[in-house]
Amino acid sequence: MKEISTEVKIRFSDCDPIGHLNNVKYLEYMLNAREDHVEKFYGFTYEEYLKKTGCTWIAVQNEIAYLKEVRANVRVMISSKIIEISDKTAKAEILMKSLDGKIIHSVLWITVIYFNVQTRKSQSQPKEIQELFRQFFVELEQKTFKERSAFLRIDN
Repeated sequence: MKEISTEVKIRFSDCDPIGHLNNVKYLEYMLNAREDHVEKFYGFTYEEYLKKTGCTWIAVQNEIAYLKEVRANVRVMISSKIIEISDKTAKAEILMKSLDGKIIHSVLWITVIYFNVQTRKSQSQPKEIQELFRQFFVELEQKTFKERSAFLRIDN
């Protein structure tokens, strides 16, 4: 299983007065789902990993496109997958989709750097982590965020 998914209900309190999910809340839902995916499928929490190794991943870039509105009390599927792995960084794609997968509400690319908290510097990701990430790696035809969001927008 390379792409992991979680079903989530959009809460009324996270929506604007006309019932659309607030832009900042897309990020919260998507990042919370990603954190759940890491725990359930990678076998650790970020907190546990930091305590064990003294290292963690720091977000250095977020790119998000809002493709289709999401309304209050709707159930959506949030999926994530690794789309890029290097010595020190990784990039995940997180999609918010309709339950049937036919509508893509939003796409988020998050780039993280492996960071040693004690030295306050980035360092190489351990080989076992890179191997773990490769289990969830999906090669995308679109190589830039602009290309990917345009492709998903057309497909919608």
